[in-house]
Amino acid sequence: MNARFPKVLLAYGFGGLAAIACAAAPASAQTAPAQSGATSQQDESAQAGIRATIQHYFQGHATGDPSHFRKAFLPTAHVEIIRDGKFTSWTLDEYCALFKGTPAADESTRVRKIDFVDVSNSTAIAKVTLDYPKLVFTDYFLLLNVDGEWKIANKIASNRPKDAGKQ
Repeated sequence: MNARFPKVLLAYGFGGLAAIACAAAPASAQTAPAQSGATSQQDESAQAGIRATIQHYFQGHATGDPSHFRKAFLPTAHVEIIRDGKFTSWTLDEYCALFKGTPAADESTRVRKIDFVDVSNSTAIAKVTLDYPKLVFTDYFLLLNVDGEWKIANKIASNRPKDAGKQ
């Protein structure tokens, strides 16, 4: 076995979901070839659906209205972050309760962007950046296509002060 690839690379649960990757093969054998079966129309449709879901998420932040989060997330979703140096995990209801229905006073200066989306059949991951006056948040989403709609299954996030280096 190649020393650069431990037997278990990652085993971490996100609100009941677990990602486990085993690596016993050399690096060249671990890279899957690009799939040619999916049509560009299917990919464009998935991308559009995922981006629409993320826009609901962004709208929740912009307005402070938790109903937008409920449109974006599965009801079973969890949001997890290191907050004030401590691991914090919220259910969707707990996360929504943090928003009171009004935009932040500095909303006009906040910038949100989708950094990337990676789709594989009915699953996807996405990374977004929320650039606020004092903090920069990096969010990662696990998404599922459930009954034809893309929903955020779980979110993990980190933040850093605006003047600090990237994490």
